[in-house]
Amino acid sequence: METILYDYALPCLCAFLACVGFTLVFNIHGVGKLICGVGGALGWLVYLLAGSTIFAAFLAAAAIGTFSEVMSRVRRCPVTGYVLVALLPLVPGGGIYYAMSYCVAGDNQRFLDTLLHTFGVAAALAVGAMLASSLFRTVYAHLRPAVRRKPPQA
Repeated sequence: METILYDYALPCLCAFLACVGFTLVFNIHGVGKLICGVGGALGWLVYLLAGSTIFAAFLAAAAIGTFSEVMSRVRRCPVTGYVLVALLPLVPGGGIYYAMSYCVAGDNQRFLDTLLHTFGVAAALAVGAMLASSLFRTVYAHLRPAVRRKPPQA
């Protein structure tokens, strides 16, 4: 029980709070703050459950993309704010820092390993979010009932 709390619940709570804090920068108000926080916590949970790898980042971004698309339809708000804020905890800023630190120190092998892993995570986040969004929009367009237009009155 204690392991679940420290390994999953606490990091997801931190991701939730970080996302709620970032909503101030993106000018998201009201319930949108909580939706962004839940999206960030969901993405972090998927990332942790999938094993904290590059593929886990892809799955987390896909989950965030799908969640954000659904919430944007529910609230009739742009999806961009939800996706960007929810992805922020997954952005590999630490990897960039350590890669540059290894570069300055002259440790070329660790620099390249860290840099390639960081680029892999960043690419997985971008592809996961875009793929989920594109697939959702395609499926949603086919499931939504067609809107009937009235013929113009002459």
